[in-house]
Amino acid sequence: MKTYQKFLRHGIRLASIGIETRNDETLYFCTPKGASLIGWAGVDGIHYCFIRGFGEMVFAVSPMNPAPDYVHPLAKDFTDFLRLLLACGDASALEQAWMWEKAQFETFLKENPATEEQKKILAEIAEKMNLTAMEQPWEYIRSLQSSFDYSKIKYTEDYYDVDMNPAAEPAVPEWKVYFEGNFWGHQGKAHAGKEIPIGKHFAWAGHHWFIPAAYACSKGLVVDFCMRVEAEEIRAFIQKLNLTQENDSCENFTQEQQIELELDNPLSLSFNPRLELNGHELRASHGCAVTYNPCLPDGMDIALEAKWAVAHYGLDTSYGWVISRDTFPWEYKRRPKLRTLSLTMEQQPVSIPGPHFTVNASGDSFCFVHPVRRTTYTLTVQELEQQTLPKHSFGSDRWLYPTHFTAMRYTLSPDASEQITVSDCADSDKPVEIMPSGDSFAPSASASIGNMIGGSNLQGNLHTACSALHFEPVQHDIAWRITFHEKRYHDDTMILL
Repeated sequence: MKTYQKFLRHGIRLASIGIETRNDETLYFCTPKGASLIGWAGVDGIHYCFIRGFGEMVFAVSPMNPAPDYVHPLAKDFTDFLRLLLACGDASALEQAWMWEKAQFETFLKENPATEEQKKILAEIAEKMNLTAMEQPWEYIRSLQSSFDYSKIKYTEDYYDVDMNPAAEPAVPEWKVYFEGNFWGHQGKAHAGKEIPIGKHFAWAGHHWFIPAAYACSKGLVVDFCMRVEAEEIRAFIQKLNLTQENDSCENFTQEQQIELELDNPLSLSFNPRLELNGHELRASHGCAVTYNPCLPDGMDIALEAKWAVAHYGLDTSYGWVISRDTFPWEYKRRPKLRTLSLTMEQQPVSIPGPHFTVNASGDSFCFVHPVRRTTYTLTVQELEQQTLPKHSFGSDRWLYPTHFTAMRYTLSPDASEQITVSDCADSDKPVEIMPSGDSFAPSASASIGNMIGGSNLQGNLHTACSALHFEPVQHDIAWRITFHEKRYHDDTMILL
C-alpha cells in the first residue's frame, strides 16, 4: 500500500472527481469481507475500496446494481487507479464501465468533460504522484474484469440474508444427515450420521431410481431415495391443468379432482421401503421428501433444499427428482455392523375414484364393478342414522365447528374391506371464528374436518361410513362416492451391500 500511503500524505482531496471521504464507515450488505474504504461516490451507496487478500487492487461496490453485479475490480493497484482517473476525469466513468461497450464509454467521456475544478485536482495528482494518464482506459478495465475470478470475493452474512439482499440465495450449508431430522434441519444434540456410499441404480414403478448413500446414526439408518421423472411428463401434467402460482393449491380442486390429480401427477409416488440388515428386517419409522421440478411455471421457484440435495448428489437437473429420506430404527439398542443390506420397494395403494350413489333407508343396495379386477360388488345399507358430535369434541373456544353428520353402516358382497371405501362427495361446512385471536400467526381451523370421522370403519363384516359435518342436519339425500385402493406395481427386492 506504499502508493496509497504516499497519496494520503500529500493530502489530495478527490471529492470533486467523485470520491468523498467520510468520518463514519457504514457498510452495505454487498461490501465484501475485509474491505478497506477509499471513499464514497455520494450517491446510491457507491463506494471504493481495497479488499484483504487482493493486494492494492481497487474495487467499486455498487449496492443499487442488479444482482450479482454489486462488486467490480477497477484497477490492479492504486497507481493504475489514479492513472485511470487522470484519463477519465471522474470516478463515475470507471464505476459504470463494466456495463458499457467501448463506444458508450467514449461517448460518456465526451459528453462529461472535466470541469475546471476537476482539472486542478487532476493536475495536482499528476504532479505530486508523478503520473501520466492511462492509455486506452476502457481496454484496461475490460481486460481486468473479464479475467477476474469473482468467486474469490467473500461476503458477510448480510449478503446471504434475503431481508438485506432480496436477490440473495443462502449459502449452501454443510451436508449433514440426522436420524431426528429432515432436509430443513434437525432436533436434539445427536451427532450426524456416518455416510455409507451405496450408488445403487435400478428401475421400478415406471421410474429410474438412484440410492446414493445411507447414513448410520446412533438410533438407526437413514436412506435417501432419488426417483427420476422425465421433464416431458411433468410439462404435460402442468399444461393439462394449466397450473400457475395462483391456482396450484388443492383448495382450487374438489375432493375427487384431488384424487385424480394425485393419480396423474408424475412427481407423486408413495412407497414403503423395507430393509433387511444382516438378515433382520428394518421398517421405516418416519420420513420426508423434497421435489426438484425443472418445469415450474414462471413465478414458482424450486425450494432451496431440493436444489442443495440435487447438487450434493450430482443429479441431472434436466430431469425432475423426488428425493425421499426414510429412517429405519435399529432392531437392537446398539448400532450393528453392516455386513449385508437388501431393500424391498413396496408401493402404497393409490386411490381411484369410483361411481357415486344415493340411498334412502336400510335395505337399499347399490351394485358396481371394480375398474381393475372387473369384480361386481353389492353394497347393502344396514343402517342410516343422523348423529351429532358433542360440542367439545374439537377442544377449541375460538372456533365453532359443525357437528351434524350421517352415519351409514353397510355390508359388501363379496367382502373387500381394504380395497374399497365409501365417503361423502360433499365437503364439510367451514368452522366459524367466534373469538378472534389477536395473534396474526395463530393457526386457522381446518376446513377438512370431515376427515376426523369420515371414511369407512370396519367391525366384522359391517362397515361404517360417516358423511361430512354440517351445522344443520342434512335434509336431502347424501351423494356417496366409492373409492378403490389398488397397488399398480409389484414389490421388488434388491441387494444394496
